[in-house]
Amino acid sequence: MTERVVETGEVRLWSEDLGDPAATPIFLIMGANASAMGWPEEFVGLLLDGGHRVIRYDHRDTGKSTTVPDATYDFADLTQDAVAVLDAHGVESAHVVGVSMGGLIGQLLAVDHPERLRSLTLAITGSLDMGSTEEAQDQGERISRMIALAEPGADEESELARRVALWRVLHGDVLPFDAAQYRRLEERAIAHAGTFLPATGHVRLGATALPRGADDLRKAETPTLILQGGQDPFYPLGFGRHLANLLPNARLREFEGLGHSLPAAMHPVLAEAILEHVRGS
Repeated sequence: MTERVVETGEVRLWSEDLGDPAATPIFLIMGANASAMGWPEEFVGLLLDGGHRVIRYDHRDTGKSTTVPDATYDFADLTQDAVAVLDAHGVESAHVVGVSMGGLIGQLLAVDHPERLRSLTLAITGSLDMGSTEEAQDQGERISRMIALAEPGADEESELARRVALWRVLHGDVLPFDAAQYRRLEERAIAHAGTFLPATGHVRLGATALPRGADDLRKAETPTLILQGGQDPFYPLGFGRHLANLLPNARLREFEGLGHSLPAAMHPVLAEAILEHVRGS
């Protein structure tokens, strides 16, 4: 394991390089307000067991990376951060896996830096134009429950309880919920960041226009696997279908029980889907 701090402008990004340095790299891009610790260790281990080098990093405003006053940046900056991490680790091209907001960054890489991608996996995310081939399913109750859980806890224990309760909503109602798994995930994230206060710098990005759209995606030739969940309150299945229709070299896999998370019960099937895609690209 090699930790490296990547400097890009005035921002310092914490990153980690795992596995055989000579192996084919898989580059993991996490979602909004989540550090590299958002990737469960067991899931990362399955990718390493598949014979790959795995690189992950903390977005700016998360984990051990720079906190940016007033969060004055946009998706183009976050995409350049990803390129800077690849450069710092000496990686000319990688198999990129993006989750949620990380999937949007992955799409921007495919549009603006296609030479850096060997393949792309987009999980529980939407397209750059945020379109859907069908009306989004009614997720009002879940969204309301998430809003009610937005207030940070007053101490570490209450913050952990809040985060586990939020994961319960994001997890969905089909698969059994393992509270201990999500607590371990958040304990690692808190220990890594050195604070129980949640990252919030990416919230304003929801009101920031994405620099690319549907026409750009139609020209993106990177072999792409889309993994979408039927229990996802943010990106229901229609979002994945829309994305698959836009990308000319995409394959869609839907998992009815998957929510907006990476639960342990799904690690083997998700990791194998990614490894199969990587082997075929």
